[in-house]
Amino acid sequence: MADEKADKPKTEKKAKRKGKDEVKKAGFSANIEEGLETKPARLKMRYRKEGVPALMKEFGFKNPNQVPRLEKIVINMGLGEALANNKILESAVDQLGAITGQKPVVTRARKSIANFKLRQGQAIGAAVTLRNDRMYEFMDRLVNVALPRVRDFKGVSSKAFDGKGNYTLGVREQIIFPEINYDQIEKVKGLNISFVTTARNDEQGLALLRHFGLPFRQ
Repeated sequence: MADEKADKPKTEKKAKRKGKDEVKKAGFSANIEEGLETKPARLKMRYRKEGVPALMKEFGFKNPNQVPRLEKIVINMGLGEALANNKILESAVDQLGAITGQKPVVTRARKSIANFKLRQGQAIGAAVTLRNDRMYEFMDRLVNVALPRVRDFKGVSSKAFDGKGNYTLGVREQIIFPEINYDQIEKVKGLNISFVTTARNDEQGLALLRHFGLPFRQ
């Protein structure tokens, strides 16, 4: 009995090793225990292949490291109504999580304002910061799926840069994102989407976001 117990772990290890070897022979590079290997975001690959050379030519950069890049995207949903109704904040957190695929952080008031009946530390909104592949995937869905669903859409303004190459886009309705079920929302809410770049100025930031497909008005 003791010998059988001692041999059991060795047998299990051999079986796992054999299974992994069979997967490798079949041409899969995925780890069985971790699931299938994911591919890089489509927009990320297109930026490296097409955007970087185009921006180098446009601004006369000699080194690819000089080319501006998208550093992060911050999506913020402010909710003044949450002061009187906690359920509004809960639904906003759920909706923002569905839109971005990442758990939002609840934003709180930094100071008290008596006129607005606002206390320091009180929950007033929700925010998400996206980086790497999630950032590119969100950008892809925003440009190709969400913005075209805006009624009478004619492009976004090019005047919302901050002087340092960063851009903020205001969206009036969260229902333009297909992840939101219109029948289940209590109230239409707006949100702000900030694109933080490594651009040195607004001209470079504008060119960068154009290469990502953000449709600026002419």
